[in-house]
Amino acid sequence: MGNNATGGVICIIIACSLWATTGTAANLAPSISPLAIGSFAMGVAGLLLLITASKTVIKERAKLSKVPVLLVLGGISIAIYPLAFYSSMKLAGVAIGTVVSLASAPFFSIVFERLINKKSISLRWTISFIFGVVGVTLIAMGKQVHGQPTLVNNSEYLGLSTMHFGVILGLIAGLSYAVYAWAAKQMIVQGISSNASMASMFGFASMLLLPSLLITGNNLFATPTNTAVSIYMAVVPMFIGYLLFGYGLRHIEASKATLITLLEPVLATLLAVIVVGEKFNSWGWLGMVLILVCLMLQMLKVPPKVNNA
Repeated sequence: MGNNATGGVICIIIACSLWATTGTAANLAPSISPLAIGSFAMGVAGLLLLITASKTVIKERAKLSKVPVLLVLGGISIAIYPLAFYSSMKLAGVAIGTVVSLASAPFFSIVFERLINKKSISLRWTISFIFGVVGVTLIAMGKQVHGQPTLVNNSEYLGLSTMHFGVILGLIAGLSYAVYAWAAKQMIVQGISSNASMASMFGFASMLLLPSLLITGNNLFATPTNTAVSIYMAVVPMFIGYLLFGYGLRHIEASKATLITLLEPVLATLLAVIVVGEKFNSWGWLGMVLILVCLMLQMLKVPPKVNNA
């Protein structure tokens, strides 16, 4: 079981590494709207997951029919996540949108597990969460993005600025991510394979996302670069990444999985520095160290208690 748990953690770390490339990839095709790239990448990935796992889904259709609420809830959450996440970065800025979305997901996950599954919150998880949130926040403080708008304007709607709307969308993204991870874990716990769980939920999400491209997807294939970026985003980070994430959920709790995904902003920042030329100060470096500490705490094996009686 220990080896399986370690393998699950490694798979999720690899998935995070793939997801971290999306920001740099999207930077290569700025004419594609955030809604379009999110809908296309997640929608196509959902179809690919459903096609590749079609035999498994058909084989386990009886089990899936017993969890319609989890299936629909997970599918809707998957559809909401990319739209809220990319829109949050557009309104509140890349750093703040990423921080709010990714740092809030582990919190929502542990709340679900505590309130619904009655799982206790370990001291190690709490300490890891604190290190992770502080780390991501420091990265946001230290990241210096050039050539991209970090705040749209100071306009207000219903008394809220665009910054506030961006933060709210980030919280929605974090909540939807946590709901999806929790739903997937519950389906796996109830005996449904990770392939069937992921494929069914992503397939449902793709039916919601792909039609929106009729309105937003004008520039997806306007140039060879746009085409390459669109296909890459759908196949590598989303399709392969979520296959790995699903495998990881078979062996570790959803709250732990979402906590490990805090690695994503670290890798995304490194790629932005190396490829795009962005810069960050010493606070950003310190934030990276704290997130690595957060991950190490999750990777360390706790020795079993010895009964001396």
